[in-house]
Amino acid sequence: MNTYDIIVVGAGPAGLTAALYALRANKKVLVLEAKSYGGQIVNAKVVENYPGILSISGYDFAKNLYEQVSNLGGEVRYETVLKVEEDKTVLTNKDKYFGKAIILATGVSYRHLNIDRESKFVGKGVSYCATCDGNFYKNKIVAVNGGGNTALEDALYLSDIASEVYLIHRREEFRGESTYVEQIKNKKNIHLILNATIKSLNGTDKLESITVQKEGGEEEIQVDGLFIAIGQDPKNEIFTNVVDLNEKGYILSEDGVHTKTEGIYVAGDTRVKTLRQLTTAVSDGSLAATTAIMEMSQKA
Repeated sequence: MNTYDIIVVGAGPAGLTAALYALRANKKVLVLEAKSYGGQIVNAKVVENYPGILSISGYDFAKNLYEQVSNLGGEVRYETVLKVEEDKTVLTNKDKYFGKAIILATGVSYRHLNIDRESKFVGKGVSYCATCDGNFYKNKIVAVNGGGNTALEDALYLSDIASEVYLIHRREEFRGESTYVEQIKNKKNIHLILNATIKSLNGTDKLESITVQKEGGEEEIQVDGLFIAIGQDPKNEIFTNVVDLNEKGYILSEDGVHTKTEGIYVAGDTRVKTLRQLTTAVSDGSLAATTAIMEMSQKA
């Protein structure tokens, strides 16, 4: 069986940062990734809220981080993890590995509307993260789709940046907290469109308008940006033998690093946390790796 000091599951910003810190500590590291490196950040056309970097594309940020890991001798294998055992054996669709420590950094996937042109307009008017991309829409017109806390928070956040915010929800009542609903109703530049769904995204090279299906027919709304906030999906079911999950499927950790199983750590958006940003992902990755290294040395 192939043996490593640290196995990282997931090659997003949290996972690659964990690998980077472990490699700089002279550890033998394997990163396992089911699809491609970079995680959600690769979809960001421009990143301008990362400290010390004025502006960079999400793809370039991910590529630079991947190259740092590769240049230090990190091994990245594109395999699907099927199971992690308590003894820190990792079974994939291709092989079996053993790590002295495991870091779970599988991230999340944003739920999509699954309508035409949605993927085409990502980074060109369509976004899944208001705090990431909101500043690009200063004094412009935007829409938010969703009815939970994230959608309500996004609408409030964007109302201080954009000139007009349309909040579109498929029901009459919001699922989010009533305090947010009251704040929204007191915001003059937030317009509620209830009992409605987005039928189409319109534009040539970028998003120019959305067509909304509601009672009484369709309405076309001119917008510069659409923020889709209908939820995220962590993929942690296969880890339930070694970690505890909350009701939404996120990994529970009392300190944001340790799981219920000794030697198995968590980092990034896949864990329960209040803020899911690039900065918090790399912070999680560096902390998880540093903690794992320290605890490994204590046992040596």
